[in-house]
Amino acid sequence: MKTKLLLVGIWMVVLAACTKKEETQVAEEAEVTEWAEMDSFHMIMAEAFHPFKDSANLEPVKLLAEELAAEAEKWTTAALPANVDTDEVKALLTKLKTDTRALADKVKAGVPNEELGTDLTALHDNFHGIMEAWNKSRGEKHEHQH
Repeated sequence: MKTKLLLVGIWMVVLAACTKKEETQVAEEAEVTEWAEMDSFHMIMAEAFHPFKDSANLEPVKLLAEELAAEAEKWTTAALPANVDTDEVKALLTKLKTDTRALADKVKAGVPNEELGTDLTALHDNFHGIMEAWNKSRGEKHEHQH
């Protein structure tokens, strides 16, 4: 009788331990549905890029260049979600950080608008490369059009 009770007790402990592990895995999987740093950068990039794309208006990027550089810096130093913690994504983020800093410096230096537009478009494309890697890692497809 004691042996049966002991076996039932052990079985309950094992079952409880397995249930907790499954709950933890589900919680961890749920955490990778958002990438706050990407979303934050995206909001600023959209404000800077779309006026240029839609009507060649570079005033927003001139106002937001420092903020873009700061967000890229913050994003590069943040922990990456496991599903995009790859050398490819790290390289894209490093390039984004370098290029946003260069754009902000060019804005300060007063370089011609044509050069700013070219640089902004390249930054936007790099950003979408990161976003595509993120979406692909989650089994989603992102259609991007200029």
